[in-house]
Amino acid sequence: MFTDLSLDPRLLRSVQHLGFDKPTEIQREAIPAVMVGRDLIVSSQTGSGKTLAYLLPMMQRLLKSRPLSKRDARALILAPTRELAKQVYAQLRLFVANTPLTSALIVGGENFNDQEKLLKREPDIVVATPGRFADHLEHKSVFINGLEVLILDEADRMLDLGFMPQLSMINKAADHRLRQTLLFSATLDHAEVSELALTLLKNPYRVAVGTSYQQHQDIRQRFYMADNLSHKEALLSHFLQQEAINQVIIFTATRSDAERLPALCETLGLTAVSLSGQLSQVARNSVMQAFSAGKYQVLVTTDLASRGLDLLQVSHVLNFDLPKHEEEYIHRIGRTGRAGHKGDAISLVGPKDAPALQRIEALLRTPVEFSQIAGLEAKKDIRQLAVVKTKTAVKKKAPANSITAKSPKKPVKTKPAFFEGGDDGLAPVRRKK
Repeated sequence: MFTDLSLDPRLLRSVQHLGFDKPTEIQREAIPAVMVGRDLIVSSQTGSGKTLAYLLPMMQRLLKSRPLSKRDARALILAPTRELAKQVYAQLRLFVANTPLTSALIVGGENFNDQEKLLKREPDIVVATPGRFADHLEHKSVFINGLEVLILDEADRMLDLGFMPQLSMINKAADHRLRQTLLFSATLDHAEVSELALTLLKNPYRVAVGTSYQQHQDIRQRFYMADNLSHKEALLSHFLQQEAINQVIIFTATRSDAERLPALCETLGLTAVSLSGQLSQVARNSVMQAFSAGKYQVLVTTDLASRGLDLLQVSHVLNFDLPKHEEEYIHRIGRTGRAGHKGDAISLVGPKDAPALQRIEALLRTPVEFSQIAGLEAKKDIRQLAVVKTKTAVKKKAPANSITAKSPKKPVKTKPAFFEGGDDGLAPVRRKK
């Protein structure tokens, strides 16, 4: 029970108000360790309750101790995307409401000057994306010399997006022995995550709950072979008509498919909306609020919505295309089967998805079993196509001593693709001199 964790009564009231009785496995493991001052490194399955695992002990520390500095932010929570940052901030506000603590949300895509005014009010807790927060550090809008708690949510995703320089800057600005650091990642088998952990954390307590390759008990996963795009659309139509769908998120590989498929859903009598990176931040917020409120049955999106969104009404996730990065598969299907609800994850696997399928099987540590729909069976075996393609590539490879073989070029070192000071592809903030 949460009452066994010696939490402040104000926090317990908020927990009870949210309807939580028993802590999840990750919360039972993490909260006591954080409350005794340990740094923490956690690998957890999506939907495991990790947000509460760091919010509760963070709030407990801030409520029970004096600030190290009256001017500086006391706690900083970093998230890789605006969507996840907003999700975390929404939960944080429920706990801050009946306490003297103040909070602020700082993400890209919002007015920089308005954020500067907000930070001048000296909030105790800041939830932010790394790029925009680094902008404010450089601009001296905020100071974290006295930062007490630094939390990195989905650190692997932040590194994949190229935020290592910003994270290093933030760490340096708050580098003192009294700081407590909590790092959460979908996987610890990530070289840069390990490097970051060594840099940021001091003798951390390690927690691994529901590692990424373990099957999620509340999510039924199904895979279907598809010969081509038309075949995928036929399968999609079948599932939308035959499955007992409450709400469904359809993930696509391309923006064009994300914008095209809602029309197909509407011909089947379903309300549908599209979400892509091309939309402005205001438009993206509007789409997610409408979907969360149940105004639409179908959300078609790229991987923009694969992380951090806690949508309890989503009964199905459908992968129209498999993701390029196998870890994204775990985050995609984790949009259903949340908080004890059952969910269905359906994946359509075409010829172009064969490499991604192999990576997902390696991650899950088990071969995928394909199902079939009568009358919609695939004519080609995806696995056989992948084998033939590999053999052909080997035959075409020129021998090393061939006069036509080109001498190997030296590998070119490239920097990670990211925009300094921006989030989700935004250009850096420009200021008047």
